[in-house]
Amino acid sequence: MLFEDETDVLWFPPLGGAWARRGQSLPVVLGGRNARRVLFGTIHLHSGHRLLLSQERQRAVDFQAFLDLIAWHYRGWHPVLLLDGDPSHTAAASQALAQELNIELLWLPKRAPELNGMDHLWRHGKAVVSVNRQYQTVGEHVDRLSRHLLSLSPQQALLQAGTRSDGFWLQGF
Repeated sequence: MLFEDETDVLWFPPLGGAWARRGQSLPVVLGGRNARRVLFGTIHLHSGHRLLLSQERQRAVDFQAFLDLIAWHYRGWHPVLLLDGDPSHTAAASQALAQELNIELLWLPKRAPELNGMDHLWRHGKAVVSVNRQYQTVGEHVDRLSRHLLSLSPQQALLQAGTRSDGFWLQGF
């Protein structure tokens, strides 16, 4: 069982609260034209293992490349993905490839990102790596976010994903 989700990684940083001297604001330097990458990711509900793949866009073919990575990594297993109804996921070609690769797709309810542990992991990673920081390139930003998320121990990742909380909706599964 894997939570699957993707996130946009922008060259311009998300802005957030930060400490500064009273009466002074913290400068956030921005430059250039905004660039974007999409980071696809999964987290295994029991082991905390994570897979990440950076793509230029979030189209069906990009999701299908991630399905190939999942199938290769979990070869010999029957992966089950818990995911949202993004058009790249629901595309006929994506669903056909998932079936061909023996990957089961289970759909989370619409407009319920709080149910997806990967969404919580993105939020944690961006809070640590992205807020108020602009890197030299969007590629560097993706690398730093990926390295941070992969550097977490399995237990830390599961905690950040919310799967170890008392109210976790799949508790006991």
